Amino acid sequence: MKILVPVKRVVDANVKVRVAADQSGIDLSNVKMAMNPFCEIAVEEAVRLKEKGVADEVIAVTVGSEKCQEQLRTAMALGADRSIWVEADDDIEPLAIAKLLKALVEKESPDLVILGKQSIDGDNNQVGQMLGALCNMPQGTFAFNLKIENGRAIVSREVDGGEQVVSLSLPAIVTTDLRLNEPRYAKLPDIMKAKKKPLESLIPADLGVSVTKSLKVLNVREPEGRKAGVIVNSAEELLDKLRNEAKVIQ
Repeated sequence: MKILVPVKRVVDANVKVRVAADQSGIDLSNVKMAMNPFCEIAVEEAVRLKEKGVADEVIAVTVGSEKCQEQLRTAMALGADRSIWVEADDDIEPLAIAKLLKALVEKESPDLVILGKQSIDGDNNQVGQMLGALCNMPQGTFAFNLKIENGRAIVSREVDGGEQVVSLSLPAIVTTDLRLNEPRYAKLPDIMKAKKKPLESLIPADLGVSVTKSLKVLNVREPEGRKAGVIVNSAEELLDKLRNEAKVIQ
């Protein structure tokens, strides 16, 4: 079994982001970058399947600038066998990423694609679903448990009512939720070995995909600060404020 794992470079989850002075986006100057947390979970799950003997090869993929190679090396240090870097802008749109991944799916013919359900920068939660539609492949989203049994992927997923279990014929697409696993830390020997693992470089034209943007960000603003709370002296005063000031009850 071959597993394809798309990963993304984002601002480290522990960093407090700042809006750029011109409100064009997030200020990335001198900001620590890292692999998207949901992508780390996807890599971990793919490596675990390989360690169990279910998978033979794990391929990490990313789309972005040259700096994104750092995240590919991290994925290979965690256990991926090789990686593919598609050189493009860092702010490429979800649909364009899905089209590039579709081309890579056609090129590599993986049995399983595992990717994070969303990135913590855009929070779009779109690429997995778009990829499934473009490839016409079954998908299990928001997975918190994954098993491969009798040539099928058994996915337990989060739904509003609780838990849903779906059985997917392979090849299939799975998007990961936080409860799927706890990612490991890369060991120094594995980091050194990752430097020798193959990293293939492509451009969108190599895959026959146009990444022309169709969306334009008008501005980015910080959310308004929360107003200080007030202390009320009685239930009647609380009801009055809820009814006449907050207007949340009638």
